[in-house]
Amino acid sequence: MPRSAQATEEFLSRERRLIDAARSIAESEGWQAVSVRRLASEIGFSQPILYRHFPRGREEIVERVVLEGFEELAAAVQAPGQGGDVLENIVVGYLRFARLHPAVYEAMSTALTSIVFASDATPQVLRDGFDAIKRGVALDDDEKSVVRTELLWSLLHGVSQLSRYGRLPAELEEARVAEILRLFRPSR
Repeated sequence: MPRSAQATEEFLSRERRLIDAARSIAESEGWQAVSVRRLASEIGFSQPILYRHFPRGREEIVERVVLEGFEELAAAVQAPGQGGDVLENIVVGYLRFARLHPAVYEAMSTALTSIVFASDATPQVLRDGFDAIKRGVALDDDEKSVVRTELLWSLLHGVSQLSRYGRLPAELEEARVAEILRLFRPSR
């Protein structure tokens, strides 16, 4: 039997609350604290209700957080910066996103999920994020553009993680960004 508009709205609202609760717990306590039991308790629903929304449980919730995270990251790297410099917007936006959302970023980069990268089965939102980064380093040769995008993504990931764990001095971030920009500006 189809749901009424009100029932659909309530269903989607509960889903949103579950995802938001997972993100909140992960950001404050780490992903190890996120469990089906904890989420159900956090939003005041039974575990069976949670499984109606996410039949695969925690894994499916984490996958939703990952996909939403990639949407947010794509928006962050495409946000207009002060100078309108596409590459600078990508670098600064990426590092800012990783710094402001460390648990979401962690799930995006390390969570064991069924999300497939670098294949025909890759979700469109991941492709869109990759393409957003690619716009900043694109060359006339598509293969070289893909490789440059992979390298920039890898570098930004490494910098964000080393910074997160205090391995890189925060006071050098501006100089670090300037050097990344120098390295990745397409030579004309």
